[in-house]
Amino acid sequence: MSGVPVFSFAATEKEAGRRLDTVIAARIPALSRSYVGRLIREGRVTVNSLTTKPAYVTRRGDVVRAEIPPPRRIASKPEPIPLAILYEDSEVIVLNKPAGLVVHPAAGHQSGTLVNALLYHCRDLQGIGGDLRPGIVHRLDKDTSGTLVVAKNDMAHECLSRQFRKRQVQKQYLALVWGDMKASAGVIDLPIGRHPVDRKKMSIKSRRSRSTETGWKIKEAFSGVTLLELDLKTGRTHQIRVHCAAIGHPVVRDATYGGTKRWKGAPLQDARHILKSVKRQMLHAWKLAFAHPRTGELMRFESPLPEDMASALESLRALTGQGMQSI
Repeated sequence: MSGVPVFSFAATEKEAGRRLDTVIAARIPALSRSYVGRLIREGRVTVNSLTTKPAYVTRRGDVVRAEIPPPRRIASKPEPIPLAILYEDSEVIVLNKPAGLVVHPAAGHQSGTLVNALLYHCRDLQGIGGDLRPGIVHRLDKDTSGTLVVAKNDMAHECLSRQFRKRQVQKQYLALVWGDMKASAGVIDLPIGRHPVDRKKMSIKSRRSRSTETGWKIKEAFSGVTLLELDLKTGRTHQIRVHCAAIGHPVVRDATYGGTKRWKGAPLQDARHILKSVKRQMLHAWKLAFAHPRTGELMRFESPLPEDMASALESLRALTGQGMQSI
């Protein structure tokens, strides 16, 4: 196929007895095994001039030839949107996402997203699954700020996705919630699924739910308001917001899950006034740790509190003088 890069090699004794897709993925680290499998099924890979299947067992001396098409450009356009970059190399980029920024283009948000910003900033994207795009392995809601990791190539995307799937990624959040907690720490293990009526929401009363677990402990306590440090054992959609609401402590200013309603265990009037001026849910992805896709080194990152959340906490401290400890 004219213009398409070709990669060829003769299988070694060490590679004999292994699946073809595994052998090729090891030879070309930027490609995931799943993408290699697709190339094999499309007939872009031959063994001794014959097409075969991804599960073909390689033999010593097999001549493998693979056509690697250039990644396809996606519909999203690069846009010069500023990014707060915590770390970047050829495999991954770690960001401090601001509140208000949508991660991925969708209905109503075809531009102005994190993907648009990354397409502009990352000139070394190698493609994910054959598409020239950043590899979004986890998301933060539009109005949630904080630490986010993105893959730049197939190998990094597959490795990070596997770590998230196996719950090997450490995720800690900070959330300002309504109410006074009855204990200093705890675990919420209520299952979450789609809301039975409102399909845009998640619920602990879903007909089809999945197990979820959120650990929490008090970071600071005020009169009628508490700052929680949360440890996500799982990563379901809206998990923290749903779990906090389910135990009667919705995230402050969370319009979807009850955080904007008049709070029964009322804090001081001035405190309510401070929090009423907040424009978005008080939830921040504070810390993130994962193994680097290529080196295996444990990488740890932390995003400082955004100005709106830090300002609200400082006002509460000044008002009540009840802060237990500062961040």
